[in-house]
Amino acid sequence: MPSSDRVSKTPVQFRIIPVTPFQQNTTLLWCERTRAAVVVDPGGEAERILDQVTALELHPQTVLLTHGHLDHVGASAEVSRRLGIPIWGPHPDDAFWLNALAEQCEMFGFPPVTAFEPDRWLGAGERITVGEETLEVLHCPGHTPGHLVFFDAKNRLAQVGDVLFKGSIGRTDFPRGNHRQLLDSIRERLFPLGDDVRFIPGHGPMSTLGEERRTNPFVRE
Repeated sequence: MPSSDRVSKTPVQFRIIPVTPFQQNTTLLWCERTRAAVVVDPGGEAERILDQVTALELHPQTVLLTHGHLDHVGASAEVSRRLGIPIWGPHPDDAFWLNALAEQCEMFGFPPVTAFEPDRWLGAGERITVGEETLEVLHCPGHTPGHLVFFDAKNRLAQVGDVLFKGSIGRTDFPRGNHRQLLDSIRERLFPLGDDVRFIPGHGPMSTLGEERRTNPFVRE
């Protein structure tokens, strides 16, 4: 499946690359002026991701992970190694998911992936510089206990992983998922960011926080 069109006319740009049979949205996010970039949630198909990095003439700095599920982290070690960049995130409360990568592969019928530990765990309130742009780290548990969201306040863009989707919300039936926490994360940490904020979910099409606040049957007000 081809990657989606990148956003234009903003200082920060991105390309969404749906990977693996789970069609997980790996995202290349970059500063337009400097071409400095991050690779968010490389869930698989490392070669496709790396080809896009080359085609877009990006300068990757970091792999960023929203959470520890296999479909979001499966190619992290390979992408990190081949680009020579560190892995940051998720929150340390998701360490048990990364420690169980072999079991996750067996559970979901994936070929084995390289186990890894992040070079740096991330927590709420940290800031990540991407060229001349900045991402704020939000801790939004519920889908997993250590789930993170990366928010670009200036450009009104959030990378929300599997917390929120267009018309739906993340699953909470995996180990240590918590439905109430997930709803609280959406209502108390995402919606206050503003109705105009566009978000890239872990799967499926983009939406805005305002659209989901008004129409999403799971969390609408």
